[in-house]
Amino acid sequence: MSDEVRGWLSPKAVAAEAGVSQEFDLSQCVREPIHLLGGVQSYGALVAARPHDAVVDTVSRNTDELLGRAAAELVGRPVTELIGEEQWALVLESMEAAAGLEGPAVVSAPASGVSAAAPGGPAASGVLALSLESEDGRVRPFDVTVHRVAELLVLEFEPRAADGPFVFQNFYPRVRRALHRLQGAADVTECCAAAVREVQALTGYDRVVAYRFDGADGPGQVIAEARDEGREPWLGLWFPASDIPPQARRLYARNWIRAIGDVDDATVGLLPELREGTGEPLDLSGSILRTVSGYHLEYLRNIGVASSMSVSLLHDGELWGLIACHGDEPKRLTPEVRAACEFFGIALSLQLAAVAEREQADELSGYRRSLATLLARLSAQAPDALMGPVPGLAELLHADGAVLLRGVGTPMAGDPLPAGLRGLLERLADSGPVGEVWSSDRVPELLGLEPADAQAQGVPAGLLFLPFNRDGDLLAWWRHELPAPREWAADPARPVRTGPGGERLTPRGSSAVHRATVRGRSAPWTPAQRVVAGELWREMSGLLSGRLAARNAELARTNEDLDSFAHAAAHDLKEPLRGISNAAAFIVEDAGAVLDATSLRRLTTVRRLAERMDGLLDSLLHFSLLGQVGLEQELLSLDEVVDDALLVAGDRLAEQGVTLVRPAPLPRLRADRARLREVLENLFVNAAKYAADEGDGERRVWVEAASVAEPGGAVGREVTAVVVRDNGIGIPPEQHEDVLQLFRRLHRREERGGGSGVGLAVVKRIVERHGGRLWLESPATAPDGSRPQGGGPGTAVWFTLGGAVEER
Repeated sequence: MSDEVRGWLSPKAVAAEAGVSQEFDLSQCVREPIHLLGGVQSYGALVAARPHDAVVDTVSRNTDELLGRAAAELVGRPVTELIGEEQWALVLESMEAAAGLEGPAVVSAPASGVSAAAPGGPAASGVLALSLESEDGRVRPFDVTVHRVAELLVLEFEPRAADGPFVFQNFYPRVRRALHRLQGAADVTECCAAAVREVQALTGYDRVVAYRFDGADGPGQVIAEARDEGREPWLGLWFPASDIPPQARRLYARNWIRAIGDVDDATVGLLPELREGTGEPLDLSGSILRTVSGYHLEYLRNIGVASSMSVSLLHDGELWGLIACHGDEPKRLTPEVRAACEFFGIALSLQLAAVAEREQADELSGYRRSLATLLARLSAQAPDALMGPVPGLAELLHADGAVLLRGVGTPMAGDPLPAGLRGLLERLADSGPVGEVWSSDRVPELLGLEPADAQAQGVPAGLLFLPFNRDGDLLAWWRHELPAPREWAADPARPVRTGPGGERLTPRGSSAVHRATVRGRSAPWTPAQRVVAGELWREMSGLLSGRLAARNAELARTNEDLDSFAHAAAHDLKEPLRGISNAAAFIVEDAGAVLDATSLRRLTTVRRLAERMDGLLDSLLHFSLLGQVGLEQELLSLDEVVDDALLVAGDRLAEQGVTLVRPAPLPRLRADRARLREVLENLFVNAAKYAADEGDGERRVWVEAASVAEPGGAVGREVTAVVVRDNGIGIPPEQHEDVLQLFRRLHRREERGGGSGVGLAVVKRIVERHGGRLWLESPATAPDGSRPQGGGPGTAVWFTLGGAVEER
């Protein structure tokens, strides 16, 4: 068994597999390439052609029966011989219109010589009739779904239902009513309960359930159900993780809809079986007709299901759960109904996210009130008082204990450490990112310990901690085990058992409920708890020792006083400056005719200096406010924030003939949108001042993200940072710190487009407010190690924002 398979299957599942009396390799389910099974469901036909020359590459072997042309006659021939030039053009047009969108495009068109108009005209949904005329003169209407696979366009033909073309205005009210009911749901469970009722009404399946996963690779629970009378209830039942292996979960995350018309359908193979270019069957990851794994078909038969459909539920791009539909008889859904269900799944995913975010916001608000009370109490204590217990530290996150450690071994504040926690913290502190929350509600499982052994060794079931640095200073919370009773549709320790069909994955149902208690886990840590822990870490990071605490407290007061002074001074000085400027202007206006040239020049200089001072005071005001305004952090697309920044900075770049280059898509990160946009605006404008011609007449500035070694960080440790770089004059290393100071410049004010010398200081302050770090490189180096072309050595400004970064 491969390490990948062994790592996904639980030790109990592996042991159960090894203990059965006959051969049954459960790991085959995990390894099976379900997107390369080389066949389609027989009710439809598949034709894959190259878009550039329309030549057919692969077909299903049932085209003779369904399309009137033998498979061997189609391969290597133009697809236009089947559907005509006009319809092929429509297919290409539809794919161009759908460029960048996920999922297939449903299109239709008539074959050559057959009327293009469906009765009543084209529907607003974009689903039209495609008709093929056979040699005997019969005209057969089809729905055609198109998607792209590598260099091919895949056309999937489904005979149109006998009830005629889809009429959008008759269908839309049902979807609208369903969505309206969703919007009225108060929580996730209520939302899913409304959803399964509406999906059953839309599709007519005998059972529809909402199924939520316990983690990306975990088991799932039925949290809502709509079923016809006479069927046993599944509500509340858990299903083992082995029921849906990882490769199936990946396809569910990629495709919103998966429909199986008949579990006893005879799969139709492809011609050719293996493609010449790849040596593998055609990739059917995005196919509507894709055939079904034998394991899954057997699973469905074992629970008495003849047809099924799954609608994926996603949250932040990850598979959150499924709406699973089961029919007692074969059922084929039209593309229109599938499209409605897909739309409904997308809407439900958005609604679930909105409900979760609302619940999280309410929860976070309560935690922040508790945090404010705790911080007020801590700030009122003398530094020495923090060496003892801190009332409210554990209660803040509803934990059983909490501690602030110095060098892991020295408790500074909080509760006594459990016996088995000290060594675990030492191991984790060496590997966890500094300032980033790490949490788990199943620590014994991560350590490979049985719950009883973990309890005997004093290892808590739940742990959340934040390392302050690489010296072992950290803040940690722990929770004891919270046994959770669960009702399983099968024994999760025995996914393989002897059933009517032999040793199989045999579920399942309330008639064979397996009641078990989950051990070795604590109550889960919520996103709101992780957020408030990070906020507390930022507040307490200066309290690692009594002396440092006192110094930092004094420094905080000093900084606050300086911010207040800078704000007041800048604000109060602006009015006299305007008076000076106005007075000089009045003198020139009233007495300019009698003043000599030297006096006029001096008065003009007074006005110019007053205006410059006014600008500097504006910069000082803005800089001081950055230390007082709170951050509203959210998960952002960096590409979108770059686009926002260009709305302001783009004109400045255009004036200087500079183009902004993004060599690759940028990640998502957590930040305050307005402040991050300000960082990028300043860096773009600053870099544009120094960008030089690369030798091709173009001037460029680059923005990228990469994993790099943070200066001064642990050896071998990398962080994901954003860089804005140019190929200008560069900055000597000894002046890197100087240019980050307020009003510091490397050249005269009138050179390089002017400026107040505040931009990089503002950038540095915003980055540090986010818990990140900023540093310079000159000569500039791209993430791939290359140097600027043309111009000078260049400057690269790197920054992190202190939070997790997600790749696209």
